[in-house]
Amino acid sequence: MTEMPDIRLERGATEGRYVMPRGDEEAELTFSIVSPQLVSADHTRVPESFRGMGAAFALVERLVADARAQGFRIVPKCSYVQAQRRKHPDWADVFADGGDEG
Repeated sequence: MTEMPDIRLERGATEGRYVMPRGDEEAELTFSIVSPQLVSADHTRVPESFRGMGAAFALVERLVADARAQGFRIVPKCSYVQAQRRKHPDWADVFADGGDEG
């Protein structure tokens, strides 16, 4: 796997995103802050130039790590995040119900 740049967190009062820059492009995972204990993972976007590098997975891993460290749960509205949730039962502790809308 190619080494990926650091992931930056941009967070406002009601929404935010994890951003992975590479050159003049960036991959992102956007989220909405439902409450201090609940975050909705809304969308993951990865440019074609990032494909096959594990960028989307790295963004979800960062979200999961932050959820554990900060004590919030994730509602996986994004279909990619939902798919990763199903593949990683060891992440069950940070996921809330309500993500099957895709």
